[in-house]
Amino acid sequence: MLTITFLGVGSAFAKRNFHSNALIEAWTNGPHTQKAPDDNLLIDFGSTGPLALHHLKNVAGFEYLSSQGRICYPAIKRVFVSHQHADHVGGLEELALANRFLHNSHGGENARPQLIGDTRVLQSLWEQSLKGGLRAMEGDTATMTDYFSILELERNTPNGAGFQLLDRYGFSIFPTDHLCIQQRHDWPSFGLHITDSANGDTAFFSGDTKFDYETYSPMLQAAKVNFHDVQLRDQPNPVHALLSELRTMPEEIRQKTYLYHYDDTWDQPEYAVVQEEFAGFVLPQKRYVIFD
Repeated sequence: MLTITFLGVGSAFAKRNFHSNALIEAWTNGPHTQKAPDDNLLIDFGSTGPLALHHLKNVAGFEYLSSQGRICYPAIKRVFVSHQHADHVGGLEELALANRFLHNSHGGENARPQLIGDTRVLQSLWEQSLKGGLRAMEGDTATMTDYFSILELERNTPNGAGFQLLDRYGFSIFPTDHLCIQQRHDWPSFGLHITDSANGDTAFFSGDTKFDYETYSPMLQAAKVNFHDVQLRDQPNPVHALLSELRTMPEEIRQKTYLYHYDDTWDQPEYAVVQEEFAGFVLPQKRYVIFD
């Protein structure tokens, strides 16, 4: 079984529902018979991620994330970084420091979560986001490998770039047209295409992206379930998929597509119809089954 729980579902500026980071859990049997998953993966960990995880550890079924009343960071085995905006990476410094010092890991192999991402994302992540707070130590200096084991994904490899959980669930990355400086994809940002090798079922996780139906339609059509970012209000030159654009997708795709990364106006009456037009808005801190 593969499940997904969004720590939060809000946009970068949302204040009510935490940032849109998600916890993937891979189970041999499932949460009804296991106290903890066999493996797990955070999809991003933004600035509100630590507070969101602090709340989640008190939700029934997530007790394995708690240790003596605080977050059990060593319970997080892997982190995939989709891109470098603070609402997706801003919590990584706390995760790294807590693992090394609060949990007495001292950089031990078993205490370092695997950090996964496109090579360009990970290189920029250390140099431009994490190095300032993590490099200095008492009497020493550190590198990213003092806090994480690293899995760099090269998008142009012959079989595509990806990784697996439990030797059953495959994750491959694809570029998203989130923000471009001069040309499409020149600022790296990625989504995830997930496959269950046991039966061939797939799922689509957009990451942050402009509306790009022509590119993603084969994945959206084939998927058992889709999770797509959304911006509720129209604006010129958006960097996210607008609700008005997502409404142009075929009904059969909309009905299996959950929307996330929305702003604080999502529960106003004008958006009540979204629950009928799509699979619905993703709810925060609720476990969804991707594959049985």
